[in-house]
Amino acid sequence: MKLAGRVAIVTGGATGMGRAICALLAREGASVLVNYRSSAAAANDVVADIEGQGGTALAHAADVQSDPDVRAMVDLVGDRWGRLDVLVNNAGWSKVTPHANLEALTDEIWDRTLNTNLRGAFYCCRAAVPLMRRNGGGCIVNNASASAYTAAGSTIVYSASKAAMVNMTKSLARALAPDIRVNAVAPGLVQTRFAGWPQEAFDSGRESSPLGCIASVEDVARTVLFLAADAPAITAETILVDCGATALATARSRRP
Repeated sequence: MKLAGRVAIVTGGATGMGRAICALLAREGASVLVNYRSSAAAANDVVADIEGQGGTALAHAADVQSDPDVRAMVDLVGDRWGRLDVLVNNAGWSKVTPHANLEALTDEIWDRTLNTNLRGAFYCCRAAVPLMRRNGGGCIVNNASASAYTAAGSTIVYSASKAAMVNMTKSLARALAPDIRVNAVAPGLVQTRFAGWPQEAFDSGRESSPLGCIASVEDVARTVLFLAADAPAITAETILVDCGATALATARSRRP
């Protein structure tokens, strides 16, 4: 097992990509705190599944927009397991808003998107660092988005928040080296219930992808595991997990 004896926090761990990440890290031996904000039943299901396979997990409610919530979550991990080795900043929020409809992009959408996707990730990193360093360091993996590069996400502010996350990943990697590595994954279209994309969006994504598919939640989880367990010489990097869609879109935009 690649993470035997290690401890991980996965924010937004109850559903979608977070659920798959929790399951894979646990299968590789990590004790996993499954963070959620409101999906208590789903988080408890994740824990039950992990424990049913012989793993160790704990569901815990904390809003990453709240610094006190985040610090209490990390303190709980320290009290329970005495260490923290992997932090996955997976929690995110968005509401599909047509980019051309500027009036629809309200202050409420701006604030909640940035507070969850960017400020929340920073809060988690800041709270995690002392506990990680208590046992020699660790690894942080941020869940960004291919929209950080294409600017074609669910809203203008969602894409902006993920571009900022890519930048923040580099800043934190420099600031926290050498004992804490900080990287990011940038999924493209992944079929979850996040943001409420219609089925047609996923079908179109498959048809236009160079690989003829879209990434699965398991694809994202495997990339997170690689960065957490198999990449000791990698920091400040963001890995696209999008079946080549971003590269193709970039190539098309450069044609004369």
